[in-house]
Amino acid sequence: MTDPAAPPAPPGRADGPRDRPSRAEAEAAVRTLIRWAGDDPGREGLVGTPDRVVRAYEEFFAGYDQDPAEILQRTFEETDGYDEMVLLRDIRLESHCEHHMVPILGKVHVAYLPDRRVVGISKLARVVEIFARRLQIQETLTAQIANTLDEVLQPKGVAVVIEAAHQCMTTRGIRKPGVTMVTSRMLGAFRTNPATRRELMALIHNQHAGGLANI
Repeated sequence: MTDPAAPPAPPGRADGPRDRPSRAEAEAAVRTLIRWAGDDPGREGLVGTPDRVVRAYEEFFAGYDQDPAEILQRTFEETDGYDEMVLLRDIRLESHCEHHMVPILGKVHVAYLPDRRVVGISKLARVVEIFARRLQIQETLTAQIANTLDEVLQPKGVAVVIEAAHQCMTTRGIRKPGVTMVTSRMLGAFRTNPATRRELMALIHNQHAGGLANI
């Protein structure tokens, strides 16, 4: 039962299990999977594999222990009235599919229209990184990034576009390499103003006014 006096979870933070297994239990699970696959976890080449896998998982899923909203708390108001689009393009995406626990690889484009304050651009990439380092589906990942930026920064608009390849589709099952999935979430002016949305997409694809060199 939820404690009514407990503080609410930060925006976008995943509610992980309270009974997280120990490191020893995690390593034992890896040894079980090795045996299930048909190999011997005691042979020389695999003796250290459970430890290596657990350490890798600590990196892959570090986002469960981080709060993306906290990253965005420090903002700057001395912008000389800058109120045009801020776009961080081609942020490298490395995540894992929650259905098969295999990689999702691609890039994320994040844009917002400031309302009196801006945030350091590295913080935008950090928000992407935190959500990506959780088990995900691309649609949820897209919405989580956009919603958190909108809730914390309260800008005039937020846009997130993700282009990614899913190894659950390219290396297993239907096995269709070269397929890219594109998702987007538009909030505020990016949703209501078609011209703003067109400008965003042109900048993402480097076609605005003949290319960035002509802006």
